[in-house]
Amino acid sequence: MTVDLNQKIYVAGHQGMVGSAIIRKLHSIGFNKIVVRTHDELELTNQAAVQDFFKLESPDQVYLAAAKVGGIYANNTFPAEFIYDNLMVQNNVIHQAFVSGVKKLLFLGSSCIYPKLANQPMSEDALLTGKLESTNEPYGIAKIAGIKMCESYNRQYSQSQGVDYRSVMPTNLYGPGDNYHPINSHVIPALIRRFDEAKKVNASNVLIWGTGTPRREFLFVDDMAEASVLVMNLDKSLYDLHTTPMQSYLNVGFGSDISITELSKTVGAVVGYQGKISFDSNQLDGSPRKLIDSSRLNKIGWSPKVDLIEGLKLAYADFLLRT
Repeated sequence: MTVDLNQKIYVAGHQGMVGSAIIRKLHSIGFNKIVVRTHDELELTNQAAVQDFFKLESPDQVYLAAAKVGGIYANNTFPAEFIYDNLMVQNNVIHQAFVSGVKKLLFLGSSCIYPKLANQPMSEDALLTGKLESTNEPYGIAKIAGIKMCESYNRQYSQSQGVDYRSVMPTNLYGPGDNYHPINSHVIPALIRRFDEAKKVNASNVLIWGTGTPRREFLFVDDMAEASVLVMNLDKSLYDLHTTPMQSYLNVGFGSDISITELSKTVGAVVGYQGKISFDSNQLDGSPRKLIDSSRLNKIGWSPKVDLIEGLKLAYADFLLRT
């Protein structure tokens, strides 16, 4: 990997968990020309505002980490917002990046792009081979559109204008900067909050949504940030060696999964909750299993460094600082 530390870099979504981790990684390498905007300063669903921003700043690289995200409840409750907001953000940022002459862009997708019943672990080849899981289909379709938008600009403009837009598909992420909302958060921050609240009141039981049988893979967000910066700066010949023009994305996962039952016990232990854990089988489970195949990225030289126990301890410490 070769890097030019003089590159001007725009990180969209810098206040989110992933965007803030990418900025930490960029700073650790020595990048100092990093451009950011808060949501109040730049509404990414506003085409004119995004156009004005790119005209003003004219960055060399763009990390598109901005997205509307949430857990199974939020995805199932606000499908219109999940598809509209994400499509608008992606369309505006990717197109205006192109118009302003940005040659390098990294789009961050999600393992939700893969079919509900895809073979496990899910390789990049699984995309568009079956139906998505119903609760997060709008979000998944938006992310698929982002991948295909990057691919389409590459196919049409790589030769004539040097466009090189890449995509990475992370598994379930967690860590510092996560959203700990009591209803709209993902599973790990939701569990951290629930067990911490139960511990404080010495509750005898914590009820978890679903049967506890689904299996999920989890990756610490700083490992994802390292992978993102690596992929952005890979020599094009090496990136092309592990992708194709119609499949120009790389999975980023931990390499193993865990049942929600075991995850709940593990989070409870890290938080220090000593009561009983039970499950509400009347609530939605989502996909039965989501484990992605990251072998292509592993062959390039990336592998995760933070195991689940260590990551959960860091995430819980972050939660305590925020509450």
